[in-house]
Amino acid sequence: MFNGGAKGQEVSDADDKVGFQARAGSLLGRFPHRLDPKRRITIPATFRNRMGNPTYVYVMPDLNQLNCLDVFPPDEIESRLGRLRAAALTDRRASEFVTWVGSISETLDIDSQGRIRICDSLLNRVGVKRDLVLIGAFNRIQVWSDASAPAEREAFEKFADAARELGF
Repeated sequence: MFNGGAKGQEVSDADDKVGFQARAGSLLGRFPHRLDPKRRITIPATFRNRMGNPTYVYVMPDLNQLNCLDVFPPDEIESRLGRLRAAALTDRRASEFVTWVGSISETLDIDSQGRIRICDSLLNRVGVKRDLVLIGAFNRIQVWSDASAPAEREAFEKFADAARELGF
């Protein structure tokens, strides 16, 4: 079965049944993709299932200043935002951060086909014109332009060194 929009990747029926049984942090994989004529991205079924089939997601620039966007499932980002809500009432720095998050992030509904429409200003920020790459990064999906996405070969070469350094 084709995975709902990502070109060149197929998933099995077993992958589609992961659903709510998957644990947070299981978003893994690389999916080359192309914006559709309405500039929508289809989140691969395996990612949607592992996120618990949410009806919406949060999208924001990467907090580590990588040249990508991060797509978070609701549970992942809402627990973080919950802590900030209380602090933002009395802490100026937290209040400024909440304003920043609100000004450059989006909450997007996922349609019945698993598609989202990220605003052009965010897509342009990371250089997405038509072709892109979706990369599972444990607790979020990274959206990269195909031109700036980490090359698979480079990722393999750096993986072992980073794993040792981080004690993985």
